[in-house]
Amino acid sequence: MTDKPAPAVPPAFVPDWGVTPCPRPVVPAATPERTAAMMDGVRMRENPAEWAFVRLSKLIEDFEKGLDKDEEVGARIVGLPGDGAMSIEDVGFWGPDFIMFLGRNADGKPVRLIQHYGQINVMLDVRKRPEEREARRIGFQLSELVRKTNPE
Repeated sequence: MTDKPAPAVPPAFVPDWGVTPCPRPVVPAATPERTAAMMDGVRMRENPAEWAFVRLSKLIEDFEKGLDKDEEVGARIVGLPGDGAMSIEDVGFWGPDFIMFLGRNADGKPVRLIQHYGQINVMLDVRKRPEEREARRIGFQLSELVRKTNPE
């Protein structure tokens, strides 16, 4: 018998970060260029809420590329009252486990949805922009935050 401890093996739920910057999204209709754009500058994160936020921001940015100048991103989120619809103004996270959606409900009142990163179910949809302002594109703003916080 030996007193040597067995090598540490991470639990099955801990990913092997390896040298790959980010797993590729699997979107059957996506061109290689579109897939590369979604992955541009993204590095994996150890904080699960931050990692969910990083990928969510890229998916929002990709969705917004298909909108016209009078449309902006909205969402239908399971668990919200009524039809579960809100206009998304911002997305954030508080690691290790919360993702936050900030926006307005159908009545224009502020809403903040705080969800565990493992419980996110968001259907992005299209909203007509309010007449008094230009359409907002939050995906670019979120991607800038991702770029600024990328691990070295």
